[in-house]
Amino acid sequence: MSASATDTGGDVPAETNAAAFDEYAADYEEALQRGLSVSGESKDYFAEKRIEWLKGCLDRLGSASPASVLDYGCGTGSAAPFLSSILGAKDILGVDISAASVRVAAREQAGAAGARFDTLDGYRPDGAFDLAFCNGVFHHIPLPERASAVRYVHASLKPGGLFAFWENNPWNPGTRYIMSRIPFDRDAVTLTPPEARRLLEAGGFEVVQTHFLFLFPNSLRSLRKLEPPLARLPLGAQYQVLCRRS
Repeated sequence: MSASATDTGGDVPAETNAAAFDEYAADYEEALQRGLSVSGESKDYFAEKRIEWLKGCLDRLGSASPASVLDYGCGTGSAAPFLSSILGAKDILGVDISAASVRVAAREQAGAAGARFDTLDGYRPDGAFDLAFCNGVFHHIPLPERASAVRYVHASLKPGGLFAFWENNPWNPGTRYIMSRIPFDRDAVTLTPPEARRLLEAGGFEVVQTHFLFLFPNSLRSLRKLEPPLARLPLGAQYQVLCRRS
């Protein structure tokens, strides 16, 4: 969904966009699916594949499975079941600027083991998490507030903790088309991969790797076996910057 943070010395988010996203809470999933329908896949397909890709990255790095995960900008909590089942996380905290979305997440994801949800200002970062995850969040955050959002995540992680930063790839024309079909994405200010890396590095993170995923729609699914070797090329509809708290 969305997250927003003010630059007030702390890493305490302000609810500048809360009302706007509260309006979408009830039909967020439906609106998202309408936009994604041109790919021939469901939103759950993308949610699952993101976490599977992250799991593979962690395995290749020799990182232990994270026991605790912060889902930053969790929206209605659709990542929680996959963070639990694929990563094996035992403690998942989803935070979002939208109180209405948090309520939907708590109701809809009640069966996700270890998952709990709160507003951004309801959780005070305390360096307790092994991993932070976000997907499609930062393009909703006003430009002046993005640095504070990074600091919020940084302060939530243990030293050496990892941050899986997923964003929509504005270099992919299909991404731009899909975003134009989604009401809450039409006016979003996207981040290029270099912009994302600079933002994260300025916030105290060490970038480990950048990968691009979701190159082929369902109609070309037979070609998806080519995605892993192409993942370092800036072609996919989304990208992950995996970084570490120094």
